[in-house]
Amino acid sequence: MDVNKITDRLSVGPQIKTTDIPELKSKGFRSIMVNRPDGEGGDQPTFDEIRAAAQKHGLEARYVPVETGKVQESDVAAFGAALEDLPGPVYAHCRSGTRSATLWALSQAGRRPVSEILSHAKSAGYDLNGVARRIANGGRVPTDTNETRYDVVIVGGGAAGIATAASLKSRRDSLSIAIIEPAEVHYYQPGWTMVGAGIFTADETAKTMGALIPKGVAWIKGAVAAFEPENDAVILEGCRVVKYDRLVVCPGLKLDWGVVEGLTDTLGRNGVTSNYRYDLAPYTWQLVQEMQRGTALFTQPPMPIKCAGAPQKAMYLSADHWHRESRLKDIDIHFANAGGVLFGVKDYVPALMEYVKKYNATLDFFHNLVAVDGPAKTATFKVTKEGEAPTTRTMSFDMLHVCPPQTAPDFIRVSPLADDAAGWVDVDQHTLRHKRYDNVWSLGDVMNAPNAKTAAAARKQAPTVAENIMADLKGSSAVASYDGYGSCPLTVERGKIVLAEFGYGGALKPTFPKWILDGTKPTRLAWALKAQILPPIYWQGMLKGREWMAAPGLAPQDAPTETA
Repeated sequence: MDVNKITDRLSVGPQIKTTDIPELKSKGFRSIMVNRPDGEGGDQPTFDEIRAAAQKHGLEARYVPVETGKVQESDVAAFGAALEDLPGPVYAHCRSGTRSATLWALSQAGRRPVSEILSHAKSAGYDLNGVARRIANGGRVPTDTNETRYDVVIVGGGAAGIATAASLKSRRDSLSIAIIEPAEVHYYQPGWTMVGAGIFTADETAKTMGALIPKGVAWIKGAVAAFEPENDAVILEGCRVVKYDRLVVCPGLKLDWGVVEGLTDTLGRNGVTSNYRYDLAPYTWQLVQEMQRGTALFTQPPMPIKCAGAPQKAMYLSADHWHRESRLKDIDIHFANAGGVLFGVKDYVPALMEYVKKYNATLDFFHNLVAVDGPAKTATFKVTKEGEAPTTRTMSFDMLHVCPPQTAPDFIRVSPLADDAAGWVDVDQHTLRHKRYDNVWSLGDVMNAPNAKTAAAARKQAPTVAENIMADLKGSSAVASYDGYGSCPLTVERGKIVLAEFGYGGALKPTFPKWILDGTKPTRLAWALKAQILPPIYWQGMLKGREWMAAPGLAPQDAPTETA
């Protein structure tokens, strides 16, 4: 029989027969809830028959019948009361399980975020996006038809969102544009590696969101609950509806700290830190300064992650400080990487390996962090090597720098915009247009193009999206193409950087001629670029619509062809 788990307390599924009840008991269920009215189907047992069979096997049964397509608020209240009253786990059923899943979702409205409700339902096999607006309205049928409409709506006020808004405004100032973003503060996240090394201060990497939203762009301070691309609508928590002619989706990604057992309980203490959080990067520098001897672990989870070089940048800069303070000989450094290579583009690996040797760091490949015990100062890894059975390894530490696992945000993963593989926004990797919805584009960390997730990538992507939206406004096909460019300034020591620049397939994409800056070697010029030049380019260029060294390429159909 089909049993679809929604929570530990509730599973739902299709109509059962009385002969299915022993199996339900064997699976640990203690109660059955019937949400299908008697007589709806010809071969359907009555509730009295279900109840009698359930009592025979020691299970409770409750009748909460609901007509298909007519879920009333009173039905939701009755379902919620029954679920709370019955001993769990509970198996609820109707014809297919959809009504039962919908009743649960509406009963949870206002108690859980909409994205969490939709995610639980989706994991059980039920797509409830059709009732997302009602869930966002606290489970009640929305009656307010007031809607706001814009030429372009941008979801996300990070680097990608603000840069795209600014690029669009620079092309046509009359466009009505809105950015949906709940946060009050905007962060220059590439600077956090430098904060963790005592080079920048944390406050240098933060500005108020209101100061950065381009002039003439509306800021809708709210969290997205769901998307209705068929209706050109974004639904916010609280059921506010924002309509659009064109939509740009760039909310970034989710740092999934909770996947690692025990990690959230010990972050910021017990020697456990991460440069992936604004408030923790200063703690990294504190630990580096205080450490005299012992073991320092640096972790990297499975890809994709934003700024794939950041985990090892933390290692290099920490080791460089210990080297300068003559402590390195007393510190055992480990880089535990869930993958099998130090860096994904082989041209940069030789220079990086020289620093691995200089700092006497141990590379522990195929090591994925799964648990942390902060008070005991131990980290447990799942070790998965090709052709070998998985094993676990527990290592002691004095300092642990964690790069968290990363996924698409929940409200993206459960939306119609997501791909079927991992829940990222499904786009054409060159035009950045959605593969199914012609008036939707996506850029930044949240979309599924196979590029490095870096701010440098967003700097190139924003003009591409802006150009293609402008072309679409004119009724033309895409005119701009993104080549997968990403940049990762690998800070191998204070004062030197290996400047990795590459595109799709690992093709090298250097900004400067080799005689000016050879990115495959550590240089002081690359350091100056990272420490002194890139921050002003970010704040005063990228976020202002000034596309310095970021001109988009031509779309394939418009690119000039070679002649003999």
